[in-house]
Amino acid sequence: MSVTFKDIETARDKLKGNAVRTPLLHSPKLSEITGAQIWVKFENMQVTNSFKDRGAFNKMSSLTEDERKRGVITMSAGNHAQAVAYHAKRLGIPAVIVMPETTPATKVERTRAHGAQVILAGEQLADSQVTAEALVKEKGYVLVHPYDDDKIIAGQGTIALEMLEDEPGLEVIVVPIGGGGIMSGISLAAKHLKPGIEMIGAEVKLYPSMYAALRGQPSKCGGSTLAEGIAVKNVTERTITICRQYVDDVRLVGESDIERAVMAYLTHQKTLAEGAGAAGLAAVMADPSHFRGRKVGLVLCGGNIDPRILSSVITRELQREQRIVNLRIQIDDRPGVLGKISTMLGTMGANILDVSHRRQFLDIPAKGAELEIMLETRDARHAEEIVAAIEAQGFVTRVLDAPGGREMR
Repeated sequence: MSVTFKDIETARDKLKGNAVRTPLLHSPKLSEITGAQIWVKFENMQVTNSFKDRGAFNKMSSLTEDERKRGVITMSAGNHAQAVAYHAKRLGIPAVIVMPETTPATKVERTRAHGAQVILAGEQLADSQVTAEALVKEKGYVLVHPYDDDKIIAGQGTIALEMLEDEPGLEVIVVPIGGGGIMSGISLAAKHLKPGIEMIGAEVKLYPSMYAALRGQPSKCGGSTLAEGIAVKNVTERTITICRQYVDDVRLVGESDIERAVMAYLTHQKTLAEGAGAAGLAAVMADPSHFRGRKVGLVLCGGNIDPRILSSVITRELQREQRIVNLRIQIDDRPGVLGKISTMLGTMGANILDVSHRRQFLDIPAKGAELEIMLETRDARHAEEIVAAIEAQGFVTRVLDAPGGREMR
């Protein structure tokens, strides 16, 4: 391996005053819901709101004068893009960023705001990489790879130095994995300082690149994921080699796991985590028995989540908890029925969010109508009480969008 612990120590010295030394804080509420002793490393507090600030500065500050004049280029789904653009501006280096066309608008806008030229190309990061490599050959740019680079890996590894300095008693560190740059750096540093510590990666099920690589299996990647920051199809020998030596396990997490973790950070920790940033917590919440009673360090690696997506996640989680329910009620098409139902709902403490009253569809009886109501309830038990009360009045009722696609009754 070309990256050493000494490289990570050197990177730490370079980063002083150039990246935020983010806090590692104990989370009583996350500890309560997981059964573990949870410590969170808040990398969403970096200037560009992700850990990528570390590697980007460490790499670009090492460039020669000739390389700086040529300018840099990278491909990124967002966080690395912002970090490269931000530090390139600080260092006076021209920067070109190639981003997938599917990148959330907030990440594209923030990257452009730092003064970089943004090129949108391809559906996935692998497509953007093809464009970036072609421009390297054509224009002579210096490629600042998101993870396949010693300087990048060393910069990310400084996270482990800070975590174990702040809490030497950590028994497990859980790190999101995309290309494996952050996991490579953190695992190398953590195992050097504390050989017995368990290193676990969290990778999204739709893009199990490192999971498959470490098992010598082909990976099938594709699909839309909330964790687009770690939706990486191609991992490299550099990161595979490091992870094979220092990572104990890689856990795959599903979309619902990630949504739950984003919501948990928001409601219990009062902090924003993007999908990729929440993957570590998702892995713990998906298998709490493995972590129960242990001191677990989570790397909240980024907080750049699109507000529209965050709104959708919040609504979906409220639906899973049945604090928002959608009812479809068959009623007689006569005056007063809608008023009767709405009065009952108000009496029971339900808040009506939306109402749709339909009578012109052929699957509805000629003398009937169909009522769809979106309600805000206290919890699942309250929702069940409401449905029971409506049915007691003789109305056939179905609950739509119940967890797992099932009807509640």
